[in-house]
Amino acid sequence: MTRTQDHIRTAFADAAVTGWLHACDIDTGAEVGFHPDHPVVTASVHKLCLLVALHQCAAQGDFELTEQIEVPPTGRTFGLTGLGAMLDPARVSLRDAAYLMMSVSDNIAADLLLERVGLDAVNRTTTQLGLSHTLAIHTFQQLLDTIKKDAGPSGTRALTDPHTITRLTALDPARTNRSTPRDMTRLLSCIWRDEAGTPDHGAAIRRLLGLQVWPHRLASGFPFDDVHVAGKTGSLPTLRNEVGVVEYPDGGRYAVAVFTRAANTAATLPAADAVIGTAARIAVDALRAPRTRRRSGA
Repeated sequence: MTRTQDHIRTAFADAAVTGWLHACDIDTGAEVGFHPDHPVVTASVHKLCLLVALHQCAAQGDFELTEQIEVPPTGRTFGLTGLGAMLDPARVSLRDAAYLMMSVSDNIAADLLLERVGLDAVNRTTTQLGLSHTLAIHTFQQLLDTIKKDAGPSGTRALTDPHTITRLTALDPARTNRSTPRDMTRLLSCIWRDEAGTPDHGAAIRRLLGLQVWPHRLASGFPFDDVHVAGKTGSLPTLRNEVGVVEYPDGGRYAVAVFTRAANTAATLPAADAVIGTAARIAVDALRAPRTRRRSGA
């Protein structure tokens, strides 16, 4: 184990989580990993795969991103943000639904887009980009339905019980939407190098990733006005994830994917959120070391 990997291991241990990480320099390919090929549950991180598939379909002429979709007030996927928290009928474009899906992780917006794109298209996209360990098998409503079913009659109250947690299909990467940290940094690198679509569509995807509102995970490791962090979180009981790109003013840009699982079933664990930023910063600092030495003349 390298010194960097040991520091990452210690950070995860101090936060009382099990963690998996991959980070790479988008331009040189230099990388840092901590069990980077371990299968992980993506949760809402899989919305990034859907976003790329949406733009690929639009680029192929399947539809216009300005196409309007109706959102009735009933039958909506559960969610505490975006359309899920709204009470009245709504009408949004595909691209505005994509904004809600990425900025506030709107589950209803995501499932509306999945109705238009299809799970098969999402999986074709990830396969074409070389993400060999990434697979979507559920819509977000179906994912939440498995949690409701597995939790039993006690509902969400049962999710504080460790025995209930062990039987949740949604937490088993063999039975739910899944990937690996390395696959996710590959996807991010493709987006930032305009290899996941046309330059215009790539710019639109990068813009949406930069509009995410949550600062408490990946971005917390880079509290600098001149460092830009764009990412997508994912959360389920005991799981906290984020993938994203960190861009420095000297041109350095780094794709990072951090996935964690806590033994503690509490919904609020600030240390578990913060360690995503801490581990990412350790990895990015290691990747930046050669650049920093060159600039200092060392």
